[in-house]
Amino acid sequence: MPNYAKSSRGASKRDIVVIGSSAGGVTALLEFTKSLPADFPAPIFVVQHVAPYTHSILPDLISRVSALKAKYPEHGEKYKPGVIYMAPPDHHLLLEDDKVLVTKGPKENKFRPSIDALFRSAAYVHGPRVIGVVLTGYLDDGTSGLWTVQRLGGKTIVQDPNDAPFPDMPANALEFVEADHIIPLAELSALLVRLTTEEAPAAPKLPKNDLERIEIEITIARQDNAFEMGIIDKGTLTAFTCPDCHGALTQLIEGNLIRFRCHTGHAYTISTLLAEVTESVESMLYQGMRGLEETKMLLEHMGEHFKETKQQEVADLFFRKAEAAGKQARVIHDNIFKHELLSGDAQYQKKKL
Repeated sequence: MPNYAKSSRGASKRDIVVIGSSAGGVTALLEFTKSLPADFPAPIFVVQHVAPYTHSILPDLISRVSALKAKYPEHGEKYKPGVIYMAPPDHHLLLEDDKVLVTKGPKENKFRPSIDALFRSAAYVHGPRVIGVVLTGYLDDGTSGLWTVQRLGGKTIVQDPNDAPFPDMPANALEFVEADHIIPLAELSALLVRLTTEEAPAAPKLPKNDLERIEIEITIARQDNAFEMGIIDKGTLTAFTCPDCHGALTQLIEGNLIRFRCHTGHAYTISTLLAEVTESVESMLYQGMRGLEETKMLLEHMGEHFKETKQQEVADLFFRKAEAAGKQARVIHDNIFKHELLSGDAQYQKKKL
């Protein structure tokens, strides 16, 4: 892993652009890249959330409408200005020195590729040279990474939530990061052209422990072992467990943002963790409801059997038990929909009302 202080020393331009988008991002990226000039002086690195099992043709689509070439990079490839590097499906995209890394490290906020992982690695390596951009999407992937970009001296840009088809991701970023620019998508290209002509300032001084934590998290995204890297010593061990692997979660604090990592490497913000736990509990509730409904059907079947054999008293007993099981199933059914209101998306929608 490169040395942050050494990498950020000396005068240079703001010449590293990292962009994160999710729901609505394909349309946004096509619209934005159409207006980029052919002589754009910086490489652009993009994480767009896509299904892990798909073969995305997004780089081809962007290359058709943009003056810049878009591509999936090879692991270890040296990057060049004027090229758009896209994270391949189910792989993290990271920066190391002048190279691109394509890895299969643990998911962050349920996603691989992770916007946070890309932003964090760019900020650690290139500090004030970085321009971080959060576009349309659900939940809050990108918030932690954008916070790190700003903390290490980079510029931060967030799409105006009122301009985004899915405003959750920009709105969540703005809740924890005082962005340098909040703009509609139509103004992004011109702003990036202007910012890439600016000199990058000197790198800010960060506490050694903060830099070590960032380095560990980047190393985890590269596929290395989180437990051996000592991630549990960089935060506060909690009683919560990872929804993915059920490992113990360590709480990490970034400004006002609270995050969690398990000792195997999965990472969550509070909003994403709540959404994951909600989904897990909902699944268990549906299993309980299904079991009670099957119990009701079995009891009714037995009741009909005893009714046909003229054992009405026994039949009535089974019918009463079937009715009780049905009522219990209805209680669980009603509670499932109450529980859904605890999800991260529902909490954000409630804040908007």
